[in-house]
Amino acid sequence: MESFVERVDHINIVVKDLDKVKSFFVSLGFVQKDQSNLEGDWISETVSLEAVKAQYVKLTLPGDNVSIELLEFEQPPMTEIPCPEKANTQGFRHVAFRVKDIERTISFLKSKGIEPLSSI
Repeated sequence: MESFVERVDHINIVVKDLDKVKSFFVSLGFVQKDQSNLEGDWISETVSLEAVKAQYVKLTLPGDNVSIELLEFEQPPMTEIPCPEKANTQGFRHVAFRVKDIERTISFLKSKGIEPLSSI
């Protein structure tokens, strides 16, 4: 069967606190490639929302082509998911990263105040 997809280009994540989430990804080794304010007719038409005003950051791992794009919406306000911690909640669930040393990585994340949702 012919594949029309060549590779994953980017993963888009809408966040409440862009600086905090960006800082988290940078602490894992991601590098910021782009940052901008998004507003005007072009972005409103692209996302099918009126009067969009948002902040955008693009992050990648060195040597990787897949980027993570973070967006924080000022207008219209972000819609919160009522129970994002439940595994059966519709929508984006997680991103998995391959790491060299899982115990060391978990220790690092805990030092940043991040607790795993489950055991290794």
